[in-house]
Amino acid sequence: MGDFNLALVIVAIVVCVIVFLFNIYLLVNYQHPDDKNQAYFPKFVVVFGLFIATISILMLPADVANRQACSRAIYNGACNLTLPMKDLWIAVYIIDAVLVFFIIPFAMFYYEGDQDKSVAKRMKSALLWVITTAIVCGLVLGILYGLVGKVDFTVRHLSSNTTTFPSTWEFSSNQPCIGSNARECSAYLANASSEKTWTMRVTFPEYVVALATIVGSVLFAIFGGVGIACLPLGLIFSFIRRPKAVITRSQYIKEATELGKKARELKKAADVLHQEERSGSKGRKWRKNVKAVEKELLQLEEDVKLLEEVYPQGEKAETSWALTVLGYLAKLVLGILGLIVSVAWVAHIIIYLLVDPPLSPFLNEVFIKLDNIWGLLGTVAFAFFCFYLLLAVIAGAMMLGLRLVFITIHPMKWGATLMNSFLFNVGLILLCSISVIQFCATAFGYYAQATAAQEIFGHTLQSLRGIKYLYKYNVFQIAFVVLAGLTFVYYAAFGWRRKKPSGRFQLSS
Repeated sequence: MGDFNLALVIVAIVVCVIVFLFNIYLLVNYQHPDDKNQAYFPKFVVVFGLFIATISILMLPADVANRQACSRAIYNGACNLTLPMKDLWIAVYIIDAVLVFFIIPFAMFYYEGDQDKSVAKRMKSALLWVITTAIVCGLVLGILYGLVGKVDFTVRHLSSNTTTFPSTWEFSSNQPCIGSNARECSAYLANASSEKTWTMRVTFPEYVVALATIVGSVLFAIFGGVGIACLPLGLIFSFIRRPKAVITRSQYIKEATELGKKARELKKAADVLHQEERSGSKGRKWRKNVKAVEKELLQLEEDVKLLEEVYPQGEKAETSWALTVLGYLAKLVLGILGLIVSVAWVAHIIIYLLVDPPLSPFLNEVFIKLDNIWGLLGTVAFAFFCFYLLLAVIAGAMMLGLRLVFITIHPMKWGATLMNSFLFNVGLILLCSISVIQFCATAFGYYAQATAAQEIFGHTLQSLRGIKYLYKYNVFQIAFVVLAGLTFVYYAAFGWRRKKPSGRFQLSS
């Protein structure tokens, strides 16, 4: 037993090191050339934030493995040698909340500050924003915790009469209790009036995690519901809209000339917006124009990339075109596999969560059977389904960001991602990772039963005064499924169409 727990600790340490190194690899390869050899604090926040988000997802499979280690105990007190998962959960999610609401906003305000100002002034401005946020959050949390920071558990008082100790034990479906005349246990016959509400105050750290989960659940239901459909369908329709052949040189010159004109228009518009920002004219019209320029700039970058694909140049032009074709084939394969996973997720939510009682354990049973084949196979599949939800959240945020004015666009591009986009996406991942864990702990409750995560995100969260009805009536799960269905219909109707080139760009007046 002790050897099993020691192995679990060693695996946990090795995984932490691998995750940390992988996050550094992502930062180095995704960062914009302008951020090289500078912006070290935002880079540290990005790596640390990704580390916490990844570890939080991996902790649920580790929690299941930790429970299995305890279940194999052959002597009393063996569970004391397992990992203190509940303390680890609370610590990770307190760090998560601090990063999302304080450290990441500070890093973003500092990074996006006017470069003409001194470092001290930029830090002062960022600190003012963060301190104001901290005061507001502290007051709101304190008031809510004092007023409704309690959990209400519905309990039933059960009792039965005593009887003579039997000489033989004979039980069946017709004889479930001791005694020849007993057909049902007395405790089973307890009336409805025996139900009572047991109220107790939740700890403040658990309350912070619960409220952060609510905020994340709203974003998760919106972005995740859209993303679970657009992530695989976007890849599939990208293959359908792929260029079928290379273009001629005259066509290339014509398209490149048009893109050059568009680039000059955007440069002129960006200069105007920068002048308005420095003069302090940052009203609603200014933000709307900034959003429009961002969308046009992203579209311009996509058009340039597409033009480079359909007219490869250089000595290895044929090789470049062959790689382009293989890339689109890979998107088709990944899209089909992703569609299978998305359909499995939506089907599992309907079968196991929305139907009462559940029609089938479905994926829970799949994970258990995979564990029977090989000890970690079910755990790996479990972790994959959780990570897939996070990818769906990012895909949904990107899709809605390109179409809704009130959502800021922060694209992630290989070798061209600025630190503010990195920080925004890390904050989104951290905020939604709490909800992903809660969602997975609920969706896979049969597989993840008796874990510390289920204790925190199951019994406590679903009994918390004021918000328990959101979980009692499956509000987030229903919103998730409805948005997934609407997104699927949208892609089926419009996803196959090619984007029409936009005309001359002008700022709104």
